[in-house]
Amino acid sequence: MRKIKIIFLTIVLTFTFSFSVNSKPVPSSFADLAEKLMPSVVNISTTTTITTNSNPFPFQFPPGSPFEDMFKEFGTPQQRQSAALGSGFIIDEKGIVVTNNHVIQDADDIIVRVNGDQEFKAKVLGADPLMDIAVLQLETDEKFVPVAFGDSDKARIGDWVLAIGNPFGLGGTVTAGIISARNRSIGLSRYEDFIQTDASINSGNSGGPLFDMEGNVIGINTAILGRNGSIGIGFSIPSNSAHIVIKQLIEFGETKRGWLGVRIQDVTKEIAEVEKLDKARGALVASVAENSPSEKAGIQAGDIILEFNGEKINQMKELPAIVARTEVGKKVEVKIWREKKEIIKYVILGRLETSEDFKISKNQETQKQDNEEIIESLRIAVRPLTKEDIKNRKLPNQTTGVVITKIANNSPVANSIELNSIIVEAQKKKIRSADDLRNITKEVLNSNQKTVLLAIYNNQNQRRYIGIKLD
Repeated sequence: MRKIKIIFLTIVLTFTFSFSVNSKPVPSSFADLAEKLMPSVVNISTTTTITTNSNPFPFQFPPGSPFEDMFKEFGTPQQRQSAALGSGFIIDEKGIVVTNNHVIQDADDIIVRVNGDQEFKAKVLGADPLMDIAVLQLETDEKFVPVAFGDSDKARIGDWVLAIGNPFGLGGTVTAGIISARNRSIGLSRYEDFIQTDASINSGNSGGPLFDMEGNVIGINTAILGRNGSIGIGFSIPSNSAHIVIKQLIEFGETKRGWLGVRIQDVTKEIAEVEKLDKARGALVASVAENSPSEKAGIQAGDIILEFNGEKINQMKELPAIVARTEVGKKVEVKIWREKKEIIKYVILGRLETSEDFKISKNQETQKQDNEEIIESLRIAVRPLTKEDIKNRKLPNQTTGVVITKIANNSPVANSIELNSIIVEAQKKKIRSADDLRNITKEVLNSNQKTVLLAIYNNQNQRRYIGIKLD
């Protein structure tokens, strides 16, 4: 009996010791860490000039009237200043600041507030819309307290994190939480591998840092899920991916991403079965660009890329990010699956930004921006809904409307509607153009009601009605 007690006690003590060694204590307070980090986190405010044409006539043409386009050019150009807020953090004592590209995009003036009371003008050293990162230089000779980047690959689900930023203009706000998930993709930008956190992040936190418990930056807070503020689902760009882009922007003023030159798609279970692959993994090459690094290396349509530069490709979406962060001109080993066996090809990477693929996509993006129109009353930019949108988003063929491309921080829809949502109705009337939406919202503004009822398709392609109070 005594032996049994001793064995039982030994097991209990061993288990207790093992548990205490493998678990980290819950912080009793974040005060010391927050106090140390606050001087390195900045508040960013921008002003942008928006030009619109006013109606020169004391009446409105009916929506769709041929006279609308005929007389539109006679409108008087009017300019107004639009303000926006964001966050950032200092990474060099000389005043180099990191933030999101969408915080400073198209800004005429950028003002950075440090320590709550010091204000400095800033210029853009470089910006990358594809990963939504921008690097600023404060225009001053003063010295600042920088923070360091941590290793985001070591961040684990359940680790404590701290977010500091400028939500709703309330600078110096500290929130805490844990890492909720890794490797998230939400369709916001081309290169996505977000860290998900439940630390409270709101409008104005964009560009701010996500810290680990050592005080190192492991993420850049970029997006939230939820229309009415934080619901505990925020997304941050991992520091390891961001740091590569940031170094390039500081050194060159632009990015230099690796380019493989293939169009890829998911490997489904059915494709894996046909190809006699052990499971659905890798990236299936749908086509190979002419004169691309892949074509020169002998990669063909129908190949399945299993490994790139020593990194296994479990899902198709992983390959573009891995290629992009690989050095231009590097000779890379690529393992591919062809004719039911594994073979190796060696590819000398090109540069994405000088490729024909990139030029075409940039032109398409420019065309999209050229079609944008500002809806003053809602403080949003929209573009026409296209047949391609309807097909890609699997909407009813008769759907008409406009796609939201930009939302100002002070827009009345900022906390209710997401980017890329489609406005299909206003006040129960179908929207066929930006002018339809503009005219209806003007009517509402001129009435006593001041509330417009919008019908939208959100990013999950669900139809919703939303009431928006105009100001």
